[in-house]
Amino acid sequence: MEHLLIEDRGAVRILTLNRPEKHNALNTRLTQELLDSLREADRTAGINAVVLTGAGKSFCAGADTTEFSALTPQDPQAVSARADLTTSLHLVFSQMNKPVVSAVRGNALGGGAGLAIACDLCVMSETVRFGYPELKHGIVAAVVMANLVRQVGRKQAFELVSLAEPLDGHAAKAWGLCNRVVPDERVLDTALDLAHKVAGWSAIAMATTKRAFHRAADLGLAQALEVGRDANVMMRGFRKDKA
Repeated sequence: MEHLLIEDRGAVRILTLNRPEKHNALNTRLTQELLDSLREADRTAGINAVVLTGAGKSFCAGADTTEFSALTPQDPQAVSARADLTTSLHLVFSQMNKPVVSAVRGNALGGGAGLAIACDLCVMSETVRFGYPELKHGIVAAVVMANLVRQVGRKQAFELVSLAEPLDGHAAKAWGLCNRVVPDERVLDTALDLAHKVAGWSAIAMATTKRAFHRAADLGLAQALEVGRDANVMMRGFRKDKA
């Protein structure tokens, strides 16, 4: 991997965005490497959870705008391919059987903010800069909006994308955008603690929990209850009787 570091600690795989000089901005190469590595972690026996973090001072400052000059209407195939890649990356978290925990420090902006909350669990530093500054640059918080509007209220989501003002960790937690807020130096360790805990559950029970959760999240009550009913029946096939 050119821009991604991979480290295993027991049943937890750490994926580290590794373009610190660019605040881990997502160019096409890093985006593809991250997508491939998430899928590979999900297939790997013995890996039961993933931690996603960034090298250097930031988690991820969003898309690498230096690539934008090549993404023009004159090359529609390139524009479409890049949009498809970004969409696939933000979708893969909900398609994985294994939980992913983000460890977020420094800047988590635009596409980086989207990555942080696309993970199943999120740990942020107290001093994080989390937000969607796209309008300041004359562009749109497009693909990342899908996860955002599902995780906060409409007024809060629109405030984030329209005012382009970042939140710190405590504000992000108050808005329901992360699970833990800790000092900078404790972010990765806290994320690893959470990852090791969820990695310790039965793999099939964890996978079923995650699949049922994402299926039920966007359904009406009756359909969501059917998802739970199906998971309940399935559970009887792998649950060990302790009695």
